[in-house]
Amino acid sequence: MSAPFPPPTMRSWQYSRTVGGLEKNLSLNPAAPLPTPKPDQHLVQVIAAALNPVDYKPAEIPGFLRFAMTKPATPGTDFAGTIVRPAPGSPLKAGQLVFGACGTSPVAGGALREFSVSKVGSAVPIPEGVEPIHAATVAVAGMTAYQSIVPHVKAGDKIFINGGSGGTGAFGIQMAKAVGCHVTTACSTANVGVCRELGADDVVDYKKENVLEALLLKAKEHNFDHVVDNVGTDDQLALRCHEFLRSDGLMVIVGGEATLKAVKQTLRRTLLPGFLGGVKGKVVGFWPVPNVEHMQQIGEWMKEGKVKAVVDSKFAFEELPQAFEKLRTGRARGKIVVDVASATYKKGSE
Repeated sequence: MSAPFPPPTMRSWQYSRTVGGLEKNLSLNPAAPLPTPKPDQHLVQVIAAALNPVDYKPAEIPGFLRFAMTKPATPGTDFAGTIVRPAPGSPLKAGQLVFGACGTSPVAGGALREFSVSKVGSAVPIPEGVEPIHAATVAVAGMTAYQSIVPHVKAGDKIFINGGSGGTGAFGIQMAKAVGCHVTTACSTANVGVCRELGADDVVDYKKENVLEALLLKAKEHNFDHVVDNVGTDDQLALRCHEFLRSDGLMVIVGGEATLKAVKQTLRRTLLPGFLGGVKGKVVGFWPVPNVEHMQQIGEWMKEGKVKAVVDSKFAFEELPQAFEKLRTGRARGKIVVDVASATYKKGSE
């Protein structure tokens, strides 16, 4: 007699505190109850999940876990998996392979467990030929890259992407090229070749030259139409963007640290007028939002080979703490993926 599917319990990574680092507080619950989806949520079986800095940075802010999150919490937003029970009225079918975002919280979405929920509009079918391990990397980094670049540019535009070798930057280079842009990016010496392979036309090696000085030098030939900062640690890039960005251009700040200094820099950029030391160009912060059409376009580009997932490393489900340790180094080339059940998930035909 076959076991019931879905089972009554599952394995789930959980934490209730983050003192000393989230990864040091993770515990694997071997018999957690399955989540109960709301009417606008699908129940999904997770095949793979990808990690993002947002999975641990906000949770480690003092007081955040106590007041802003339900405990125990399960990290993870990015996922690929199968539909177990679709939301009522959804065109998605049981057994269908999908990718997207888990849960309703961007901080603890619950992807790092064997079964999770995904809101209607946050998951789309995986195109034929795209591996779930690769599709799992898209929800945060891929959507961030798409929404911070594609709606703001046109073919022939010159754009600068700061941080081209990370998860978001790697997607950004490829998507900018897919829509016909000339791409300049910045990365370390070790990642120059990676960025060029992804399609970057020009690469600034920040180990050998100052990024701002390099941009000001390029501005003598041309100003940029669009700038995306995936690093967010050098406030001078924003404060002096008017010197290398077109007057009608936009600078989007994606990256940054959850520190008091970062908060002060943000307030300075947003509140002070230019003549008092504030920003003179157009600079905006950014957070991705679920969008079915955007995810479908990314999926099609992956199917066509125009965009590929850059996977730095893959960890077994049981190795999640080590995966977070790798993420925390900030040295991953592309995405870190956790294999939850690629060999054991229930296929649609079963």
